[in-house]
Amino acid sequence: MTLGDAPQAPAAFRRAVESLRMAEVRPEIELEDLPAPQRLAPFSAAIGASVYRDDEELAVGRLILLFDPEGQRGWQGQFRLVAYVRADMEPEITSDPMLGPVVWSWLTEALDSREAGYSAAGGTVTRAVSEGFGDKADDPVSTELELRASWSPSQEDLSGHVAAWCDLMCLAAGIPPLPPDVATMPRRREDPESTRP
Repeated sequence: MTLGDAPQAPAAFRRAVESLRMAEVRPEIELEDLPAPQRLAPFSAAIGASVYRDDEELAVGRLILLFDPEGQRGWQGQFRLVAYVRADMEPEITSDPMLGPVVWSWLTEALDSREAGYSAAGGTVTRAVSEGFGDKADDPVSTELELRASWSPSQEDLSGHVAAWCDLMCLAAGIPPLPPDVATMPRRREDPESTRP
């Protein structure tokens, strides 16, 4: 291998990345490929999502897939998913002391309802209040919710994990879950590498 050559991604990682693109998501959600962090694992991929209602962005997030053929301490496997969600919320909601446990349950219940097996889950829920002063004194007070979480998926097919993460983002944005008899459509995106000449 010469300087600058990147090792070919293992087949398991390539299959997992492809499954990220096969997730069924709601029409309120737009997905996009993002640059992945390079120092957390030998192989990584990332997607971003935004939740919209009437052209207003209500929540944003990132989902990062990490793969290390040797595994890493605390992972319980070769794969790790790292999720981030941020959403604006009403001040009275963010002051509720039960908000953290409720938001965490949104994640675990979404993973369970999508039958997305996982282990070694951990994370934080943060509430932020922004007030303006001086020239910004007239700006309205804004409150945000942030969830940062990671877990180890128990299978290579990550489509259920993506769908669960999107469900969590919709809940954070105040959009209720779809009834069980309503289907969502798979959003397929072209892999930029596969369309290059």
